[in-house]
Amino acid sequence: MDNELLWVFTQLPDDYVVLDTETTGLPDENGPPDIVSVGITAVKNREIAEAVEFKIRPEKHISEEAQSIHGISNQQAAGFAPFDSQWHPIADYLKGQLIVIHNASFDWPILMDHVSRYGLSLPPIEGVFCSQKAAIPWAQAIKLPCSQRGPSLDVLTNVLGVEDLRAKNNGLHGASIDSQQTVRVVEEMRRLRGVMPK
Repeated sequence: MDNELLWVFTQLPDDYVVLDTETTGLPDENGPPDIVSVGITAVKNREIAEAVEFKIRPEKHISEEAQSIHGISNQQAAGFAPFDSQWHPIADYLKGQLIVIHNASFDWPILMDHVSRYGLSLPPIEGVFCSQKAAIPWAQAIKLPCSQRGPSLDVLTNVLGVEDLRAKNNGLHGASIDSQQTVRVVEEMRRLRGVMPK
C-alpha cells in the first residue's frame, strides 16, 4: 500500500516544465549564491519534448566544492552571458506552466533573487511543485535515506531503477541533465502509483 503515498504525483498535468539550477555554492552570510546554469525540460504528454540549458555568468566566485559538483570553472563561467540578457527566453519556457523542481526550496528562491536583483518580472505561471518534498511520505514509508528536504535525486534514481543520466556525465551534476533526470523520476513515481498492490 506504500504506493498510495505517491497519489500527489498523479495530480500533475501531462504537460509541465522541470527547472534546475547549478550555482556558485550555498547561501551564506553574503546572501544566496549566483546561478551558473539554468536547465529547463519541457514535458508534453508525459514525455520529454525539449531540454535546454542557459549558461549564466555569475557575479560571485564559484566555490571549489561547487566546481567539483557541476564541473563549471570560474574561467569557463567568465565567458557566459549575464542572467538579465537571457531571462526573456527562460521566462518564455516558464510562462503559463506548472514548474516542477527537485528541491524547490533551494532553486526557486535563488531564481527569484536574480529576477529581483536585475529588476525583471516573472511571467504568470501555474505554480511550483517540489518533487523532493512530495516524495517524503513514500520515501519514509519504505525507509529510504531522506533528509528534511526529502530523498535526493540520486537516491530516487537508484531505487526506482530509472536511467542515470549523471552516470553518463562522469557523475557530474548539470542543470539540463538534472532537469531531465527529474522527469524520469517523477514519471516513474506517477506510474508506480497506478500499479495496484497484489
